[in-house]
Amino acid sequence: MKMVLRILIFCLCIFMFITGRVAAETIDEDIAGIIKALKGWKFGYLWYLSYQNGELGNTTGGDGYNQFVIKRGYLTVQKDFTSWFTGRITLDVTTVKDPEDPEDAPNNLDGSITARIKYIYGQFNLPDFAFFTKPFVEFGVVHMPWLDYEEHVNFYRCQDTMFLERNETFNSADIGITFVSLFGGEMNKEYQDKVSHYYPGRYGSMSLGVYNGGGYHASEKNENKVVEGRLTLRPLPDIAPGLQLSYFGIFGKGNKETDPDWRVNLGYASFEHKYFVLTGQYYDGKGNQKGVDENDKDGYSFFAELKPHKKFSIIGRYDYFDPNDNVKEDENRRYIVGVAYHFYKQHKNMIVLDYDTVDYRQPGKSDDKRIQLTLQVAY
Repeated sequence: MKMVLRILIFCLCIFMFITGRVAAETIDEDIAGIIKALKGWKFGYLWYLSYQNGELGNTTGGDGYNQFVIKRGYLTVQKDFTSWFTGRITLDVTTVKDPEDPEDAPNNLDGSITARIKYIYGQFNLPDFAFFTKPFVEFGVVHMPWLDYEEHVNFYRCQDTMFLERNETFNSADIGITFVSLFGGEMNKEYQDKVSHYYPGRYGSMSLGVYNGGGYHASEKNENKVVEGRLTLRPLPDIAPGLQLSYFGIFGKGNKETDPDWRVNLGYASFEHKYFVLTGQYYDGKGNQKGVDENDKDGYSFFAELKPHKKFSIIGRYDYFDPNDNVKEDENRRYIVGVAYHFYKQHKNMIVLDYDTVDYRQPGKSDDKRIQLTLQVAY
């Protein structure tokens, strides 16, 4: 009897060993299959969550507000199919508003939080040639040439939009095609690790494209195509590696059936360092992306970031904008000061406290005033 029991126990152990190995091999195969299926996939998100308390200067005395807001909520999915082709889609969480045009009927979704497409494109990576390094082409709803560059020098988009977008000249994406390239190789690893790894061309970079012209959240109202281009030079990569000089231009028509002129000429200088960033820009143009006017306009802006510690930054910005050169006392001046705490990865995950005020020269219009606390979460 004991012998039979021992044989049964021995057989059971053999069975468990064999089935265990088979199960382990099956699990290993399943894990390998999952890893293979996820190869080349990338996921990312970017959130701006704010508390705001302020006063709008649109009436005498101003209209006050006190609110929590979702300023931005991006979800990005990207797949590298081959070494030369990548697909990307980015969803943009936004708050629906009633139409600004009084002729349009109001909707019943005012204040609703919804998602729309910010980017959806195929990217073709090209081989290096001549002076061009890491060139690529985006086709679809793509990056326009300017703001993706500026927002990787001034990382405080979470505070609010950049100078020209803030003054409704253009936004950051449109339907069309964009060519991007670095110039003359890349900056060394030390510079990219300590200062910036964005657009790290040794002698600069460029971006050139053709677009519908309405931006990513407006339908095209005419048959015009808008040409946009950015040229950035790094003139002294060994002596002053952080110095870059840029020109950005837009030539086309505003997004109206009447084809109003739209022109942008922008000069931009920036200096990036481990402990500070300085930028200055001057704008001269006509009209805007929406095509609401054909006014000659100009303006300038300065930005500074001091980084005394990798966890803390102090920021300041000054904007001057004249929406119509032929009208006196319609200019506005914006002043921004703030502090940032980088709690995980500098410029990625941070808390920003800022004060933003606009001085309007227009008679009968009060100043904008706002204090804001923003949490930026990025991955």
